[in-house]
Amino acid sequence: MPYRAPVSDYQFLMDHVTGFADVTATPRFAEATPDMTAAILSEAAKMCEEVLAPMQRAGDLHPAHLDNGVVRTSPGFADGYKAIATGGWIGMSASPENGGLGLPMTLTTLVNEMMSGACLALQLNPLMSQGQIEALEHHASDAIKALYLPKLISGEWCGTMNLTEPQAGSDVGALRTKAEPNGDGTYAITGQKIYISWADNDFTENVCHLVLARLPDGVPGTKGISLFMVPKLIPDADGTPGKRNDLRVVSLEHKMGLHGSPTAVMEYSGATGWLIGPEHGGMAAMFTMMNNARLGVGVQGIGVAEGAYQHALAYAQDRKQGKAPGTGAIIEHADVRRMLTTMKADIYAARAIALMNAVAIDMTSATGDAGWKARAAFLTPITKAFGTDVGIDVANTGVQVHGGMGFIEETGAAQYARDVRVTAIYEGTNGIQAMDLVARKMMDSGEAAFRLLEEIEQGAEAARAAHPALAEAVWQAAETLRETTEWLVGQSDLNQRFAGAVPYLRAFARVLGGHVHLSSAMAGDAARARLATFYIKRLLPEHAGLLVHVREGADDLLAISNDDLAA
Repeated sequence: MPYRAPVSDYQFLMDHVTGFADVTATPRFAEATPDMTAAILSEAAKMCEEVLAPMQRAGDLHPAHLDNGVVRTSPGFADGYKAIATGGWIGMSASPENGGLGLPMTLTTLVNEMMSGACLALQLNPLMSQGQIEALEHHASDAIKALYLPKLISGEWCGTMNLTEPQAGSDVGALRTKAEPNGDGTYAITGQKIYISWADNDFTENVCHLVLARLPDGVPGTKGISLFMVPKLIPDADGTPGKRNDLRVVSLEHKMGLHGSPTAVMEYSGATGWLIGPEHGGMAAMFTMMNNARLGVGVQGIGVAEGAYQHALAYAQDRKQGKAPGTGAIIEHADVRRMLTTMKADIYAARAIALMNAVAIDMTSATGDAGWKARAAFLTPITKAFGTDVGIDVANTGVQVHGGMGFIEETGAAQYARDVRVTAIYEGTNGIQAMDLVARKMMDSGEAAFRLLEEIEQGAEAARAAHPALAEAVWQAAETLRETTEWLVGQSDLNQRFAGAVPYLRAFARVLGGHVHLSSAMAGDAARARLATFYIKRLLPEHAGLLVHVREGADDLLAISNDDLAA
């Protein structure tokens, strides 16, 4: 499927909207000059367009499969992975001490989006490794870092994370996997894990599993969980993979989409593992990896949305149907134009939010400032949930643009919808992201939220002279969101917050989208001003109905009985 990386959008957002200049002004990231940034994006775009995009369809038609205990990957995936690894794209933001490039997370985020738009099934592999690299950098012993990080960063080895069990999905604390001390500093890991993305492959030397398990003295729940490195092949002191560990792929899941990405049931039978972080401190270490992945998964949704949009746009420009004016193609029909413009406007908003998040992470790394850290934490669930919701909505609309042909597999439109659907589920469902936003992320009495709202209102005030109607709409939306945020913070019963958590997150994303579109219009680009007008006049008003939903609380919802639902 043809794919073109939207590098001009990336550059515009970095230059005019998301504050990337603040990142490069720090000593930590001063080497990320405009010339270097442009070269990186150009080179990554070339790889995605020429190497990865042609694999998109192959991964769907020729899924990964299990052959006598060995995972065989889709045709071309080994070459695609090699291009990713040798290009240095896995360790872009990893520490130079271990072979990484030390580049801003903002650039890694953009490259991850490109790879997702080109071939999501393959991109999921390096995303898992990136999360594992960050977890090891923050929590592993020096010996583990020295042994594993260079291999993961180079792509010679790849990483996974093992959380879920048949009885322990979102409730990770219910896991039963055991870790028994071996008496030599290692542990015997026994248990079963499910839904393990890229648990094995036929193109890397080793697969490194981060596994959550409970020590014999671990208390019930999440506070008794520890994290362990459990490699497929046990390396010797110089990093050469040795004997096979006591673990195996039991089976691969038969999935709705992402057929090129093997998702496994894993069995650990006294496998040798090494503790990462302190005993019973597994969740803190795993959340480092999961928060990295939540930004990455939000970007996966945006990347797939871009691919689906380009696919639909090309079809709409070519397909002749009805009495359309102009070229006679269906793109001239008002309703098709509405669908395409909605797709483009939402992708732009979601991408900008993700980049705001990445910039906040970079500024936290560069300055250690608590305000930047709080901003990054607040934006993470919004990025994940809104980015993946946009991915699903845009891919679904892409099928609609194709009409009947969208329901025919040969056009490829349906693959985007099937592949992206899981992104709203893994790394914490979008409902869990919303609950996190209105609870944990508001333990500061809403301070991080109010700072963002103040920034949005200041931006609207600055835009009043050039775009009075658009500025007023964004300002009023932010004020309504502020009032609802004040109401939320005042609810001590978390159920009152949780009942409206999903619409609240969506409303916050809508208002942030209005802010970034208005900022783009202020940069003087006529096309972006027209897109901003569409978003602010037609999509931003959605926030009002969502916030009404939020303020209803939980009473009427909880009054509905189980019998009512079954009737």
